[in-house]
Amino acid sequence: MARPLLSLLPLLLFSSPPALCQVTITHLPGFKGPLPFHLETGYVGVDEVSGVELFYYFIQSEKNPKEDPLILWHNGGPGCSAFSGLAFEIGPLKFVTSKYDGRLPSLVYNPYAWTKVANVILVDSPVGTGFSFSRNPKGYVVDDTITSKQTYEFLRKWLVEHPQFISNHLYIAGDSFGGKIVPVVANMVAEGIEDGDYPLMNLKGYLVGNPRTGEAVDFNSRVEFAHAMSIISDELYEIRVELYRDFILDPKCPKDYPQRKQAFGGRHLQEKHSKILPPQEVFPDLKCRTYPYFLSYFWANDYNTREALHVKKGTVKEWVRCNYSLAYTQNVQSSVAYHLNLTMKGYRALVYSGDHDMAIPFMGTQAWIRSLNYSILDDWRSWHVDGQVAGYTRKYSHNLTFATVKNAGHTAPEYQPKNCLIMFDNWISYGSL
Repeated sequence: MARPLLSLLPLLLFSSPPALCQVTITHLPGFKGPLPFHLETGYVGVDEVSGVELFYYFIQSEKNPKEDPLILWHNGGPGCSAFSGLAFEIGPLKFVTSKYDGRLPSLVYNPYAWTKVANVILVDSPVGTGFSFSRNPKGYVVDDTITSKQTYEFLRKWLVEHPQFISNHLYIAGDSFGGKIVPVVANMVAEGIEDGDYPLMNLKGYLVGNPRTGEAVDFNSRVEFAHAMSIISDELYEIRVELYRDFILDPKCPKDYPQRKQAFGGRHLQEKHSKILPPQEVFPDLKCRTYPYFLSYFWANDYNTREALHVKKGTVKEWVRCNYSLAYTQNVQSSVAYHLNLTMKGYRALVYSGDHDMAIPFMGTQAWIRSLNYSILDDWRSWHVDGQVAGYTRKYSHNLTFATVKNAGHTAPEYQPKNCLIMFDNWISYGSL
């Protein structure tokens, strides 16, 4: 006997989520008053079979949204939430660094956000990152190729629902492991343009910070860097060392996340926030640069935060800043060929490196750039902010620019927000660093 159509409706709604659902956010828990920028959050369905939905944050440019470029930002990991980009790197929010006392951490405005001059989409990708989820467990098994295809599908569907941004200059961007995915996604966009895919995107280029490539030089350069920075002696040159690799000047700090089972105890999604204090031994010191990471767990896992962001109930049990337990396979052995293909086609590229990063040292990045065999158009020189050296840069043929950011670590905008905003603004507006 056939089932009534009405009885099938809930099943159909569950198995076939809408392509995109979105909401405008005017207030956030922990932030005093209305937000001084336009924030949108939402989901985009990118795999109807498994029910994969990628969560995103979108901030309109604070200058001229209609004409300013559109940036799709991908964080590292793989598995680091887009909220890291929003609150620690290029977004308009940042935490007040004060000792956690059980109350909801406070947020303030970041005056050096890239959203001052650009529209920015930050996406929780790959699935299982941040608030992105799959309705079928098989959907969580992904790799570089699947993730790139899903990101491209995300962008395509997002633009269909936001047609006012289709003509804006488009740039694909990201750092760390995200820097490996960026050129792959950008290539898919470029191929889609050549094939006439709808919507026809206005891709102008891409930018990556301290990017992974998959090449051995990413990590082999660590010893060379440590030796050059006088961290290891000549005698220890060939010996691996234990250091804080993201920023070599950081003090030694404990982990930047609470002992979650003890800290939250399943109470973090209660309807009203009450003081939740983890055991004293899990507290990092306030002097640690990563202390705001610690605060982010208590903010993002609060019931009121989930409600404000319109996170779908029952989809993500507990938010983690970086989910390193993903069923993820790195099947793109090297992204260098993608860099070559894009730049040979004339797309603009900015590759920047925090010069105190030993996770992906600038020496390794320079090595793979040299392997492209591009001629040098503007040789090594300093670039400046407020009359001070902010880093060094070199411009190559085929619209490729390399820049270092002085006294910056693995995620450069986190360490030098003002200088990185100026670097980004100069480059994105076709100026000179």
